Amino acid sequence: MGPVRTLPTIRTERLLLRPFRPSDAADVQRLAGDRAIADTTASIPHPYPDGAAHEWIAGHARRFEEGNELVLAVVLRESDALIGAISLLDLTVLHERGEIAYWIGKPYWNEGYCTEAARALIGYGFEVLGLRRIVGRFLKRNPASGRVMTKVGMREEGCLRAHEKKWERFEDVMIYGILRSEWPGLG
Repeated sequence: MGPVRTLPTIRTERLLLRPFRPSDAADVQRLAGDRAIADTTASIPHPYPDGAAHEWIAGHARRFEEGNELVLAVVLRESDALIGAISLLDLTVLHERGEIAYWIGKPYWNEGYCTEAARALIGYGFEVLGLRRIVGRFLKRNPASGRVMTKVGMREEGCLRAHEKKWERFEDVMIYGILRSEWPGLG
């Protein structure tokens, strides 16, 4: 991974992927606190605890500076409305890889925003951070996340059976991945 240690801002046609601000916390709690969002991932709690968004946002810059993860707000360029989050987690220099993760608020589903954001962040991971491999995981019962991954060129690599516990039920987790050599223009 390259020496980049300042949280970036990435522009797409309709979106801005930018560092979270403390003022985003209320929107994070409102959007991520929707049970429909919590239901799509093992890592988002419901109900979303008061103060958790502030604490989460406060750690982003440090974790990026340490080279561990990159977490960005997904914002509509025209209105500056926060609509979700996208991340490269578990960044590792030794293996030159990271894991993409994302959520988009329910009012913004089915507009292609997640695919647009994922494409931009994967490009950043390969082109700027110098990653060799990016993986993504999602609960098997959430195929919409798999469609996003497929649209950005990721391929199914397997299923981890009964891997995550959500709502007191063990869930199968799908694994998708893409290599730098498979990314357009870099192969």
